[in-house]
Amino acid sequence: MKDVKLGKNVTIIDPANLYGCTVEDDCFIGPFVEIQSDTTIKKGVRISSHSFVCSGVTIDENTFIAHGVMFINDVFSDSDCLKNWKMKRTNVGKNVRIGSNATILPVNIGDNVIIGAGSVVTKDVPANVTVCGNPAKIME
Repeated sequence: MKDVKLGKNVTIIDPANLYGCTVEDDCFIGPFVEIQSDTTIKKGVRISSHSFVCSGVTIDENTFIAHGVMFINDVFSDSDCLKNWKMKRTNVGKNVRIGSNATILPVNIGDNVIIGAGSVVTKDVPANVTVCGNPAKIME
């Protein structure tokens, strides 16, 4: 861990790789999790093993991230080379549950959302819905 701001009662299971991020009170970070710089994990968040939280992600309070969830901060849609690369941000609301092996592209996810296991979230998700699939769609 390097340049990490930790709140109270944070549990981090080794091995884990955290740097330049903020993890607030009462969080759990499982083994084999990486949390990169410019990321904020708010109070009461639980991140299960083998998940990757890239730079530019904010995860709001009491959210659960299951095993093997991958956050992505660029879709390489606006440049053909790395010199023009621009990080895109992801915001995850409060009380969200993200299922195992989901992939989250740069989007905004509302409060109280459930994201099914294996889903690929490519667009913003409004509050109080369940989404699943590839690409993820709202369940009716």
